[in-house]
Amino acid sequence: MNLYQPECIWSLGATLGEGPVWHPEDKTLYFVDIKQRAIHRCAEDGSRRQSWTVPDEVGFALPMHGGDFVCGLPGRIERFSFKTGELTTIQELESDLPGNRLNDGYIDRHGALWFGSMDNAEVAPSGSLYRMSENRRLLRMDSGYVITNGPCVSPDGRTFYHTDTLEKTIYAFDLDENGDLSNKRVFVRIEDGGYPDGTAVDADGALWVGLFAGGRIERYAASGQLLDTVTMPCSNITKVAFGGEDLRTVFVTTARKGLSEEELSREPLAGGVFSFRVATPGQLQHLYLPE
Repeated sequence: MNLYQPECIWSLGATLGEGPVWHPEDKTLYFVDIKQRAIHRCAEDGSRRQSWTVPDEVGFALPMHGGDFVCGLPGRIERFSFKTGELTTIQELESDLPGNRLNDGYIDRHGALWFGSMDNAEVAPSGSLYRMSENRRLLRMDSGYVITNGPCVSPDGRTFYHTDTLEKTIYAFDLDENGDLSNKRVFVRIEDGGYPDGTAVDADGALWVGLFAGGRIERYAASGQLLDTVTMPCSNITKVAFGGEDLRTVFVTTARKGLSEEELSREPLAGGVFSFRVATPGQLQHLYLPE
């Protein structure tokens, strides 16, 4: 098994590919292209490709019990049906912040949805971290972010991670059984090139993070020690997700956003979806519990 050997499984040239998620029931990879307002899916090897267009920028698409997906569009949480292509509004939010959109999301083991909002112009600290439970109870958990990213949780369910991309900082919080956060602290600051984007935690409790404009993925122990670095063939790495039958395939989304024509000529696979194998499996993807 060739560990850490990234292979492009779909060279679709996404403007802002994001949010890869492995669906455990239909054994399919899902991800979004935020700027192209698209939801994509494919098999583990990149075959069986399908795409859908939605009315606005879609920050995440995550599986729900029953087969539909919960999606984040600017100012609202929507339920998306792959059978009909229809969106149904679940929850509206931030009507007072028309310049915001929703970004990265995560479903915890209790079936609650965690997600962030952000300034679409990437300037104002108008972004917040939210938690929405199955009864549609929406809580603002943290605020003051320009770009929110990478909500994820440790295997024991006791540590929550969240990324402030422009500050190049990944924070850790204590997480209790009620979904409350406390003891916010710096987990990792990225000192070298690149900005921390989407994250995932493997079964050993190590955190993986894609580095936007950094051309690499880094893996950190729960102590914050850098364990591994995976060099990627393009600059803008947006998020990683574990999947496949044994949860030892890592899927990676990337982006063409912000690259010049010269840079794009040097990175023909920018915006593609990649995969590579790892020794330690990831955690099973949870499903959102609709009411």
